[in-house]
Amino acid sequence: MTTRRSTDNTKAIDAFIKANSQINEMLERLKSLSDDHFGACPGEINWGYVGTLDYYADILRRLTDEAFKEGEHAA
Repeated sequence: MTTRRSTDNTKAIDAFIKANSQINEMLERLKSLSDDHFGACPGEINWGYVGTLDYYADILRRLTDEAFKEGEHAA
């Protein structure tokens, strides 16, 4: 006869909550930076700023594609 042991996943839940909190913090910081146009003044914007934002967008696109099963992660 096989007995099933109860699994205590308290540590996993705590780690999940901590990671979720960290993500929320990072998203809030990014949103704040975006609201401030990433610190750029219109007269100072050049292709370097565009490249930086394209880089940020690429990283976020890869993350959201994976999270939402889109792009290369689509089923």
